[in-house]
Amino acid sequence: QVQLVESGGGLVQSGGSLRLSCAASGRTFSTYAMGWFRQAPGKEREIVAAISWSGTNTFYADSVKGRITISRDNAKNTVYLQMNSLKPEDTAVYYCAAAFTKGYGVNWYTNDYEYPYWGQGTQVTVSS
Repeated sequence: QVQLVESGGGLVQSGGSLRLSCAASGRTFSTYAMGWFRQAPGKEREIVAAISWSGTNTFYADSVKGRITISRDNAKNTVYLQMNSLKPEDTAVYYCAAAFTKGYGVNWYTNDYEYPYWGQGTQVTVSS
C-alpha cells in the first residue's frame, strides 16, 4: 500500500503562511494523483486542491483559489501545499490523499471516497 505522512501544520495568525508537506512511499509515486482535503469541526471533509500524476494539471477549491498552491516533486516522493493569506476559516485538519490515475483518462478526483490512501492529518489553526 501507499503510505502518506503529512507535516507542516501549526498555529498561525490571520494573514500568515504555512507550507504543508506530504511524503509518500513507493517507487510508483509518480503514477498517483494527489489531493489535499480538510475537515473543520462539525463540517464534512472537503477538497482543497489536487494535482495530476504528471504535475501539469491542478485543481483548487473556490474558497482557496488564489491563496493556495499545490505542487509535487516526484523525485522526492513529496507533494506540497503552500498556503498564504490564511484566514480563520481555514482552520481544520488537513489530509493528504493518493489515487492511481495514470492511464485512466482522468487528472484527479475531487471526492474523498475516490481516494484509497490517506495520511494521518495535520492540524492547521489560524487565529484572528
